[in-house]
Amino acid sequence: MEMGKVLVYYGEGRGKTTAAYGSALRLANQGKTVYIIQFLKDRDLVENPLFKRLEPEIKFFRFEKNEKNYDSLSEDEKKEERINMKNGIGYARKVLQTGECSVLVLDEVLGLLDNGVIGYDELKAVIDVCGPDEILVLTGRVLKDEVRKLATEVYNIKSE
Repeated sequence: MEMGKVLVYYGEGRGKTTAAYGSALRLANQGKTVYIIQFLKDRDLVENPLFKRLEPEIKFFRFEKNEKNYDSLSEDEKKEERINMKNGIGYARKVLQTGECSVLVLDEVLGLLDNGVIGYDELKAVIDVCGPDEILVLTGRVLKDEVRKLATEVYNIKSE
């Protein structure tokens, strides 16, 4: 099966999410159905009224239940949220398999690898079901070499 396009926005600088969401807006304007699944961040962004007005062309999801950023949680809270984020990865795989969306943004998914929430094989399983007409966008701070090899386009976002 031919794989779809995989875009990666990574780096220590600010703007990875902004670049990914900009791509999502551009593609939605071209008639694509866009899903965005956000990981490791506060709930504020997903519940932003501006983003809610973009539905149904762009749909936002967050599987974590806690209001706070993942880094500020206790170990017990992190354990619970890891289960929720794994459910988000399962959902990502499902929507690509079923063709429910043509563009899927996994915001901060590379951070799930860094935090040990998912392994490379779990991320690769999502990438592998990305069909030839689908676009998968990944963001995060660190891009591991094995993930880089799966990407179609890579953008390193840096601050100066």
